[in-house]
Amino acid sequence: MTSAKQDRTPISYQQNSELRAHYSDLRQGDIFIGRIRVKPNEEYLLLDLVERGVILFPSALSQQVCRSKTTQVLLFKEFMLPHTLAIHDQHEMLEAVNVYHQHTINKIVTKLDRKDGGLGVHLWSTVEDAYNQASLGNLPYPFVLQPYFEKCSDIRVILLDSYEEAYQRENPYNFRNNLHCGGISTTCTLSKEQKSICMRVMERGKFPYAHIDLMITESGRTYLTEINLRGGIKGATISPEEYREKVERIHANFLSKSSPAKQ
Repeated sequence: MTSAKQDRTPISYQQNSELRAHYSDLRQGDIFIGRIRVKPNEEYLLLDLVERGVILFPSALSQQVCRSKTTQVLLFKEFMLPHTLAIHDQHEMLEAVNVYHQHTINKIVTKLDRKDGGLGVHLWSTVEDAYNQASLGNLPYPFVLQPYFEKCSDIRVILLDSYEEAYQRENPYNFRNNLHCGGISTTCTLSKEQKSICMRVMERGKFPYAHIDLMITESGRTYLTEINLRGGIKGATISPEEYREKVERIHANFLSKSSPAKQ
């Protein structure tokens, strides 16, 4: 690599090992392409890079959002089920008890902040049950809390530039429709409203591409449940090779437009 000088030509990086090795030498205008691997509580690296003027693609915001379901509630609450809450401590949990009792909401679902594939999703008969377990330390903070809908559809959407694919996930034996939990998939077509929700969510989180999970209630209302830069493609028609090629093409197009020096 070239030596770091304040007026040197910007450098592009695409490997996490390179980023770590030259971290202290990074300058404004340098570019990192791809997801930055950070350990828990290392998210401050994203803030530091943005403050130093390093260009990240995908954006730092989208990378942070992917790592935290509770952060998604903060950014995308307007697109989620009414009364979806991010719970960080016992005080917020107690407030949630009041809210849910006020609206006569019985069954609820909690989602652990950093668990994927349906592994951190729990169903509770009442909000009091969840409160008791959280108070006893059996339900770790933070987590997402939301009403449980008995009859709803689960749609996974894959958006890669001009490529679009959607499929419904169903599991007749488990309210967790994730394919990881035994669900099956069938191809479906998005409505204009559903496409609009996806585009608005991506714009808000500065996502250049995404995996988006939607919930369609029995009344026909569509809500966002989760968004990620990457996700499982089991059940999708796109192959792993095609998927990788499309993501790499999006990265390459961004890099060519940014015109960094070739190192």
